[in-house]
Amino acid sequence: MCKPENFPQHDDRVHAGVTGSAPAHSAPPRAAATPPTAPSAPPSNGPAARSPETVRTAPDTHRRAPAPDAEHPAPGPTAHHPADGTPGGSGGGSRNHGDDDHSGGDRADGTSHARESADEATDEATAPDSRPPREGARMFPPGEGPSPDPARGHHERRIRTFQPRRSRVTTGQRNALRRLWPRWGFDIDGLRRLDLGALFDDPDLPIVLEIGFGMGEATARMAAADPGTGILAVDVHTPGQGNLLRLADEQGLTNVRVGNGDAIILLREMLAPDSLSGLRIYFPDPWPKARHHKRRLIQPEFLDLAAGPLRPGALVHCATDWEEYAEQMLDVFTAHPDYENTVPDGGFAPRPEARPLTRFEGQGLDKGHRVRDLLFRRR
Repeated sequence: MCKPENFPQHDDRVHAGVTGSAPAHSAPPRAAATPPTAPSAPPSNGPAARSPETVRTAPDTHRRAPAPDAEHPAPGPTAHHPADGTPGGSGGGSRNHGDDDHSGGDRADGTSHARESADEATDEATAPDSRPPREGARMFPPGEGPSPDPARGHHERRIRTFQPRRSRVTTGQRNALRRLWPRWGFDIDGLRRLDLGALFDDPDLPIVLEIGFGMGEATARMAAADPGTGILAVDVHTPGQGNLLRLADEQGLTNVRVGNGDAIILLREMLAPDSLSGLRIYFPDPWPKARHHKRRLIQPEFLDLAAGPLRPGALVHCATDWEEYAEQMLDVFTAHPDYENTVPDGGFAPRPEARPLTRFEGQGLDKGHRVRDLLFRRR
């Protein structure tokens, strides 16, 4: 399997419609002393041609980016991270269940590969994370709540594996974030190594990383059922972060901590080797369209990365209701030398009782969807 390619560096001209050559409909330059000419008669079977004067006064939608100045400085240097091709942007493994689009795959209408490439280039250029959020979007003062862009200091362009959700934060969620974030939450900034023993107030507590927890109901239930295990829950969905903290506070759960940001940065830069006892990824975005498969979280490069913080014997548990993605997951895990299937026949596992039945999963089962679980162990 080929490694996913990194995003190209950002170019303002792409967003302004400039591709390096003059637009096809631009008028030729006029000599300075030549008066405007009258528009020629339109052909009988085509649209009227615009005169040079019309072109000159039309809104300029192909303007180049302004030169850097004090008010608009030039972009800073790119990230110091190596361009390792790892699928990135995995702040939340769970997909946006409100916007599921399982209609996809290969095009059957004869569209050329060139058209697919053009569509993909448009997807990349207009992706919501093509630039870091503006600092004005901050909801909380620094250190008192999740940052809108925790890795702003070294923003890197990688293939995004999650879809940002723009839901409203309720009063209860906001209050929980303000009260509990300084103690139970942290931003994934990639600038420090986490001391998990200090974070959970127990150096001997086994820690399981959960990537993508949605609104946190299932996470809270697992934490309540197993108080002897710490859950390091990572997502980028602010309402879900607030809701999980609220549930933990109401239920007296002290074994939950919430990380805000990209799980790739967390795994690669902030977790020590052999520091995790398990990894949970429930219902990651399936990215059903063929040209988006590179955005799927479960890839060989991701398993390479996760193998570092996972100690030998750590259990990796994934679940999905998207059959084709489940088969790909099984193939990727089976082929990786650092993981072994806990199922003797090498297939999917029955749903463990420790994984609660979520509301979303129940709705899918009512519609006839089949959920597949994968249970692999770190060698």
